[in-house]
Amino acid sequence: MKIRLLKIMVFLGCLVPLGRLGWKAYRGMLGANPIEVITHSTGDWTIILLLVTLSITPLRRFTGQLWLIRLRRMIGLFAFFYGYLHFTTYIWLDKFFDWHEMLVDIGKRRFITVGFLGFVLLIPLAVTSTAGWIRRLGGRRWQRLHQLIYVTAVAGVIHYIWLVKADLRKPLQYAAILAVLLGYRVAVWAQGRIARKNGAAAGRHPVGALQGRPESL
Repeated sequence: MKIRLLKIMVFLGCLVPLGRLGWKAYRGMLGANPIEVITHSTGDWTIILLLVTLSITPLRRFTGQLWLIRLRRMIGLFAFFYGYLHFTTYIWLDKFFDWHEMLVDIGKRRFITVGFLGFVLLIPLAVTSTAGWIRRLGGRRWQRLHQLIYVTAVAGVIHYIWLVKADLRKPLQYAAILAVLLGYRVAVWAQGRIARKNGAAAGRHPVGALQGRPESL
């Protein structure tokens, strides 16, 4: 019951940025360039929610709160939702579905190229986020596919850095948080690899392993 209530609260919380944008649009408070405000806001929330999604695994391990994993799918899907709004704002409100101009942009403007790549990589993650797809793909293949979120997050941060050019404070903050989250995963991977090697060595040389145990203390 508590988890269900928490999911409802998280769901509503993830809709707050969209509601805020809608309210500002209704009140005419989006400023002189409303398309830019909408584009930046939806882009910001795409990256923020991607970072929150990536933070759930380390938070769960550090705190021992296993229920956190049950929020990851919802938050990840909201990251895709805001990415979709960000992309739709570009192709609809900015380019008015001028496909030729968009293709030229993707080919010539590197921040659009990397942003488009990041959004495209989000699509298979959203499509295969259900338990049914985990069964179809198998746990190991599903996990490998969903490692694309790392590429998507990196692409999103690079997209932002190349976009703003001048005031880099916010994108660099995102980059620092992402570096910590990815660094944590690299450390866990390296630790697991070392543990497996040590385990294999202990299996091959059980006497030596027993003799070496006091030194490791």
